[in-house]
Amino acid sequence: MWDNPRLLNMVAGALVGVATLAFAAVAVWLLLHSSLFPVREADLAAPLRHTSRADIEAALRAGIRGNFFAASPTEVRAALEALPWVRRASVRRVWPDRLALELEEHEALASWADEALVNRHGERFPGRTQQKLPLFVGPSGTEREVTLRYARFSEAVAPLGARVERVVLTARYAWQLRLEGGLDIMLGRDAEVAEQRLRRFVEVYPQALEALPGKHGYVDLRYPNGFALRMPGAQARGG
Repeated sequence: MWDNPRLLNMVAGALVGVATLAFAAVAVWLLLHSSLFPVREADLAAPLRHTSRADIEAALRAGIRGNFFAASPTEVRAALEALPWVRRASVRRVWPDRLALELEEHEALASWADEALVNRHGERFPGRTQQKLPLFVGPSGTEREVTLRYARFSEAVAPLGARVERVVLTARYAWQLRLEGGLDIMLGRDAEVAEQRLRRFVEVYPQALEALPGKHGYVDLRYPNGFALRMPGAQARGG
């Protein structure tokens, strides 16, 4: 071996390569853990309504590991998106010591079973608000469907001048509504058929609704050729 120049050159080259890789690995480790390059600022692209600066700073502390070079935009984004009102986050490193943040907040559409909120995309999130919102109730995983039906049912009852106050999808997947003022409407399990019956009811019988004492009553639209209308203190009426 020692009298083989070619083999010696190969061994020497390999040793130099290993030493170079080791040196580079150590240099990278030192760079990532150096205190010379801290993240000093985080700039928000736009002000937020529901997420405080303190909440963002706490998420940044949880998401930033190491200095500017070690900070992972993916980890920081995940920490920010774990905040209750943050729907999406975008994070960029800006040399030499800043993070540029763009946060999209949820736009609350309704309360979900008094335990969370639903946004306009039909996504449930753990926010809290004092705003008066319609109530959605349904099996887990049906948030998007309930949101879609809320929009359709609201359009159907718009001629009555009353907003939908509550949408319920029962465990048997039957639809129920409550309008502003207290009118309860049973729609049945087939949402498409129920919507047709609801539109027909609103079109043909608005005067019957207006005659309800205090706007409270109960309408059952689950009949194929009519409906049942009940008012407090009165006998059932049909159509």
